[in-house]
Amino acid sequence: MAPTNNNLNILSNLELSIQISLSGLSFCVLQEDTNTITYLKHIAFDKKQTPFELLDGLKLAFNDEEALQIDFNSVNIIYVNALSTLVPKPLFNEDSLADYLKFNSKILKSDFITFDEIQLNESVNVYVPYVNINNYIYEKFGAFTYKHFSTILIESILNIDKNAIKPKIHINISKNHFEIIVTELGTLKFYNTFDYTTKEDFIYYILFTAEQLKLNPETVDVNLYGDLETNSELYNIAYKYIRHVSFGMRQDKFNFNIDSISDHSDFVILNSF
Repeated sequence: MAPTNNNLNILSNLELSIQISLSGLSFCVLQEDTNTITYLKHIAFDKKQTPFELLDGLKLAFNDEEALQIDFNSVNIIYVNALSTLVPKPLFNEDSLADYLKFNSKILKSDFITFDEIQLNESVNVYVPYVNINNYIYEKFGAFTYKHFSTILIESILNIDKNAIKPKIHINISKNHFEIIVTELGTLKFYNTFDYTTKEDFIYYILFTAEQLKLNPETVDVNLYGDLETNSELYNIAYKYIRHVSFGMRQDKFNFNIDSISDHSDFVILNSF
């Protein structure tokens, strides 16, 4: 979805993506003419914020970070929350957005609800963005685009697996939650997001999902994405119970003018460009 502003002046060849959740913020800048990532920063909050506190944190970041105090050619907002659901496109009715969400999300009558189309899956992702954040970004930058985190994640995984034959489990890991995407023959078979606090929570949801989908942990390929390495407790417990565990790889071709990052980290924000 893209609010527009006819007064927007395009003054740079830099594109900004901001990943927004109640637990933290991530900022990434792409220099378009050289296809180079020039800035990547994560800000974690001590506790989960309200949408009002989240806006204060976003304003503070723009005041404190010199790399964000410029005019950008374009701005992308990525909303990370559990207030979303997938609807098959043939069944989608734009007049029923609240009905799709109310069965698995706690929404308010005042919530603004929107949607992204996922062309590769012939589905529609219905979700709640934060209106106060949208208003602030519009006032600051003019025209911008926004999507739900899961839209970019699902599209990116389906692109990776478009020629795959065997079922695969992809797990995108964040600090307090992770997403499981299961593909089969290049199509989406399962998507869900899970909150966790311990490594036991983490492996329980993975094994339960595999069991429900009749996927054998001894044979299915599992790819991990996120800020983790082979010495992390999450990787270790996954490796203990699943035979074929490896790190997934982004398929971007960016140059990086920042400290080196792994091929499996920052999966969604780097796929937002």
